[in-house]
Amino acid sequence: MVKRKEGRCQAKSLAGPEGKVCKTHYGVCWGLLWGKGRLHFIDEKAKVNAQYYLRRLLPQLIEDCNQLMPVGFIFQQDGAPAHTARVTQEWLHANCPEIIEKDQWPPNSPDLNPLDYHVWGAMLERYHKLQPKPKTIAELKAALQSIWDDMPQAPINKAIKNFTKRLKACVQANGGHFEHLM
Repeated sequence: MVKRKEGRCQAKSLAGPEGKVCKTHYGVCWGLLWGKGRLHFIDEKAKVNAQYYLRRLLPQLIEDCNQLMPVGFIFQQDGAPAHTARVTQEWLHANCPEIIEKDQWPPNSPDLNPLDYHVWGAMLERYHKLQPKPKTIAELKAALQSIWDDMPQAPINKAIKNFTKRLKACVQANGGHFEHLM
């Protein structure tokens, strides 16, 4: 569990069975760690509010988590308004084995998010190497899906295993920058 209060980070180990945390990320697409679920692309020009999130994304994400981790998982998300909406929180409580409550996770902590500190950067690095670059949304989605599919699982697993080290380093740095401690 991670809490940032007045710029300070407090943490305790938080993991589901076999240390698995199911994490979502907001942006062009969504992904799951640990077993690499499907990418879920947001519809073009969509406003991702609580209704869109509940109707188009969240059920699929939870389905992926259940398929990848049938023994159980802890669902984590950031502080985006669609994530923290009352209706979303109620749906999660009814449909997830366990969630990290919205007030128990710092809203903007890419240094504590394996997708942010590893996966998206690795995908971006691979995207920059693409030639020719995608020219349409459909080509971009296909390129991202290909990059995702080709990403080896081992480095992702390593990033997840480093999660606890990152939490401890955050606490050691009193909630400040801690990359130098890694």
